[in-house]
Amino acid sequence: MANAFDPYREALVMEKVTVWGEFTKQFDSVEQEQIALKLHTAAEDACELEYERTHTGFCRVITVTEDDLQRLQASRP
Repeated sequence: MANAFDPYREALVMEKVTVWGEFTKQFDSVEQEQIALKLHTAAEDACELEYERTHTGFCRVITVTEDDLQRLQASRP
């Protein structure tokens, strides 16, 4: 189950992971990096956001959804 954006946990994020699932084949590695960067830069807008506890803080895990892709597509020039 996804968590809500949490400023406290955000301050302790040490790792960032992007889960692509069914969208893996739709984008090449360069596009995936660019999209992941945009998603993690605006993590509060991500549709599926989770925080996993690590030894040093938290790992932010964002699962890419169709809604995320549409939102990012709309923001492209």
